This record gives sequence, C-alpha cells and structure tokens, in this order.
Amino acid sequence: MRLRPIDLVDVFVYLVVLGVFIQLFPEVISETFLLALLTAILLKVVLEVVLWLKKRVVARIRASSTALTRSVNVVALVLILPGSKFAVLLLVDLVFGDEVRLGGFFAVTALIIVLTLARAGVRRLLTPTPGDPESDQSSRR
Repeated sequence: MRLRPIDLVDVFVYLVVLGVFIQLFPEVISETFLLALLTAILLKVVLEVVLWLKKRVVARIRASSTALTRSVNVVALVLILPGSKFAVLLLVDLVFGDEVRLGGFFAVTALIIVLTLARAGVRRLLTPTPGDPESDQSSRR
C-alpha cells in the first residue's frame, strides 16, 4: 500500500479539526501535540476502513436481488454507523489510554461528522476544475 498526497492532507485536516475540538470541548483531551497527531493518523486509518465497509455494504444493497438479502445488508449498514463510533473510542482508549480522550459517543459522533465534512471540503478545494488555467498541465510548460 502506498501513501498518497491526499492521505497526508487528510491527516493534516483531521489534526486541525481535532485541535479545534480539544480547544472547544473540555471532554476532548490530548496531552501533547504528538499524541494529537498520532490520534489523527489513527482516525484516518479507522475512518478509511469504515468508509470501505460502508461502500461494500451499499454495493451489496444495490446488487441484492431478494428482500431478505437487502434487509440483512441494511441492518449491517445500520450497525456499522454507530458501531464505528464505538470502535474509534475503543481503539483510542487501547492505544493511548488516559492521555487521549475523545469524549463520549455524542462527542465522537460530532467529531467524525466534522472530520468528514472538513475532509470533503478540503478535497473539493484541491480538486482542479476543468478549464481553470492553473489546473491545465499544458499551461505550466
């Protein structure tokens, strides 16, 4: 597996959002900057796995031919969404112990929503638009 530039951008976005949450919400704690950076990396890995799982389940829902198969996959999707928040809390606790706290279920849910929105916003800002002279490769030569 290779690290892409956008993955590094995601980690920096997650670090900024996490830093804002640490400043604004007393229940979100990171003892040091390095721990916040490592937490952002952990969040990137966990959220990538969750997004991969969600995409697979959604694809199964779309491809299902029977109501039973569709129902089972919908239940799996419904379990993945809150389950991922508990997974994040558990992993942060296992890896960092008392040095990093992301608050409870609702705080981590808000954090993940803001992380996802910030990631999408930054990716949209960085995506070249067609016809933009700065994004045209031939104009750089």
